[in-house]
Amino acid sequence: MTLEFCSLASGSSGNCQYIASNSTKLILDAGLSGKYVTNGLLSINVDPTTVNGILVTHEHTDHVKGVGILMRKYGWDLYVNESTWKAMESKMGKVNHDKIHFIEKDKEFTIGDIQILPFEISHDAVDPVGYSFIKGDGNISVLTDLGIVTDKIIDVVKHSDLLVMEANHDIEMLKIGPYPGYLKKRILSEKGHLSNVDAGKVLGKIMEYGKVKNVLLAHLSKENNFPDLAYETVKQELETKDILLGKDINVELTYRDRVSKIYRINP
Repeated sequence: MTLEFCSLASGSSGNCQYIASNSTKLILDAGLSGKYVTNGLLSINVDPTTVNGILVTHEHTDHVKGVGILMRKYGWDLYVNESTWKAMESKMGKVNHDKIHFIEKDKEFTIGDIQILPFEISHDAVDPVGYSFIKGDGNISVLTDLGIVTDKIIDVVKHSDLLVMEANHDIEMLKIGPYPGYLKKRILSEKGHLSNVDAGKVLGKIMEYGKVKNVLLAHLSKENNFPDLAYETVKQELETKDILLGKDINVELTYRDRVSKIYRINP
């Protein structure tokens, strides 16, 4: 086994992802309670004390809520860019600053035997990033919380064996839904979130390179989306480019309130 991935939760209620090799265990974001993250790890037979580090994409509460308590409870190292740390620090409580490691966009670094590339994304946070995790020929990329996908981002994630990609909302559901106008405008902006249609179009473009075979749709809105709707919309967008689910690409879902299955990358 080269790499494995499990989504402990994905959505506006909270986000937490698990990425591991044979010898290194990582957490990406912890936007839920420490208890939830602990129980999620135990449910997939991972001892939280064996986790090597936690990485953060950006400072929003649904990505950092449990970071401080988990650092205190288990002694986890934190990997985060300096601007994001300054924006989230007041929410963390007392933590061991020796455990904080500042990273930079577009600069690869290594934790254990996993090579990590943080890359710039467009979201209404101070300095948000997506991540690619690489070991040998295996590559897992996580691409959520962004309003647009640039050619530069596509160039980074096009080699992924597993791509975790946002399909946040159905545009019409959002427009007629209960959110206030300013929030709808934010979500639909280039610093907001990708719609189901956006996700399908971007995947179609990525598939022109012929590498990505497995996709997990992530960060689905509770109020402005349905899992089946996200899946069907992405499917329809791909079919317009003669890309067939189950044949050319496998698409599955993550969940906001439960743990996904474990995906293993064996290139």
